[in-house]
Amino acid sequence: MMNVATLAKATPVTRDRYIDLLRVLSLGVVVLGHWLMAVVVVGADGSVRATNLLAVQPALQPVTWLLQVMPVFFLVGGFSHATACASLERRGGRYADFVRSRAGRLLRPTAVFAGVWLVLALLIELLGADTGVLKLATRVVAQPLWFVGVYLGIVALAPAMLRLHRWSGRWAPVVPLAFGAAAGLVDVARFAYDVPYVAFLNLAFVWLGVHQVGFLYADGLFRNRRLPLVLLVTGLAGTVLCTTVGPYPTSMVGMPGEKVSNMSPPTFALAMCAVSLIGLTMLLRGPVTRWLDRPAVWRGVIAANGLAMTAFLWHLTAMFLATAAVLAVGVTLPAVGSGAWWLLRPVWLGVLVALTAALVAAFRGADRPRATTVGARGTGFAIGGMVLCTLGVLGFSAVGFGGLLAGRTATLIVLPVTPLTAALLVAGGAALLRATRPVTAAA
Repeated sequence: MMNVATLAKATPVTRDRYIDLLRVLSLGVVVLGHWLMAVVVVGADGSVRATNLLAVQPALQPVTWLLQVMPVFFLVGGFSHATACASLERRGGRYADFVRSRAGRLLRPTAVFAGVWLVLALLIELLGADTGVLKLATRVVAQPLWFVGVYLGIVALAPAMLRLHRWSGRWAPVVPLAFGAAAGLVDVARFAYDVPYVAFLNLAFVWLGVHQVGFLYADGLFRNRRLPLVLLVTGLAGTVLCTTVGPYPTSMVGMPGEKVSNMSPPTFALAMCAVSLIGLTMLLRGPVTRWLDRPAVWRGVIAANGLAMTAFLWHLTAMFLATAAVLAVGVTLPAVGSGAWWLLRPVWLGVLVALTAALVAAFRGADRPRATTVGARGTGFAIGGMVLCTLGVLGFSAVGFGGLLAGRTATLIVLPVTPLTAALLVAGGAALLRATRPVTAAA
C-alpha cells in the first residue's frame, strides 16, 4: 500500500481536492460537536443520564446552523457517486459492482465497531455491571450509526438517482428543488394534519435532495459565482423563518425532551439550513482549493481521510472511557456551562483526542480501501443486501448494543428491533453482497 507522500505525489491534477477536504471536515465537525455538546450528568442519587449543552444554554442553539454539517457529507457523496458510477461504466461495471465497492467501505469498519461493542455489552451484562455509565454507554455509542444507515440507503439509490439526473438534462436543477418542496409538503401533513409516520419520508426527500446537488456540483454548476451567495442568503432566510414563524425548534440537532427534532427525522427547516451550508461551502471553494495546492496541506488531508471514518465510529467510545475514568476516581466536575466547565474544555478535548487516536490506531485497518473490481453478478442479491444492511445499521442506532440477554427492544419506525436482530440483519445483508462477488477479480 502506498504511503501518504506517494499518494500525494500521484494525485492527478484533475482531482477535486476540495471534496476530500469536505469529507474530512464534515466528519471532524460532527466529532467535535459531540464532544462539546454531549454531556454525561450524575444525579444526586447516583443516577447517570446524557444531556446536551445546548439544552442547558439554549442561546447557543443557533450555532448548530453552522455545525450541523451532515448535509455537506451528503453533498460530497453525490459528487463521489457520480464520478464512481462514471468510472465503473467505462470499465463495464454494473449496479452490484457499485454498491459492493461503496457499501463495503462503510460496512467493514462499522461491522468491526458493532462486533466489538456487542461483545463488550454482553460481558457487561454477564458481570452484572449493566448500570450507570456503562449501561448508558452500551445504549448511546451506537446512535451516530443513523448516519451510516441512511447513507447506505443513499448508496443503494445512487445509480437510479444519477440516471434521473442525466435524463433531466438542463432541468436537472429542478430535481433537488422538487425534493425540497416534497419535504415541505411532508411537514404540512405532519404538523397541520398529524398524519402518522409521514415524517419519515423526509429521510429520503431531504438527504436525496442534497445528494442530487452533489451531481450538479460534479457537472460544474457552481462555476457560477453568484449562485453560492444566492443559496447562502436564501437558505439562511428560510432557516430563520422556519425557526421563528414556523413550528420548528431552533436547534438543528435533537434536544432532550423536545417533541420535535429537526434531525430525526429531518425537516424542511433542516433542508433550508442545508441550502445555506451548501452556499457557504461553495463560496469558500476557490480560496480553500488554492490552499490545498500546498504539498504539506494536501498530505494532511490524505492522511486524515484514511482515519476519519474510524474516528467517527469510535469517538463516543473515547468520551465514555474518559467519563468512566473520571467517575471512577471520584472527581467532581463543575456545573455544565459554568465558567470553570468551559475553562476545562481544552483539557477534556485533549484527553478525548488522545483516546480516539489510540482507538483509531487499533481499528484503522478495517477502514483501508480495497481495489474496485468489476464483474459482480446478482442485482437482486445486491439490492436485498443493501436493504438488510441499511435496516440493520439503523436498528443498531435505535436500540444500541446493551440489553442483549434482557431482550431490550426499540422501534425502528414500525419495526421492533433488538441488538441481536440488528446484528442478524447486517450479517445477512453482508452475505448477500458477498454473494455478488465476481467469479474472477478483474482489474
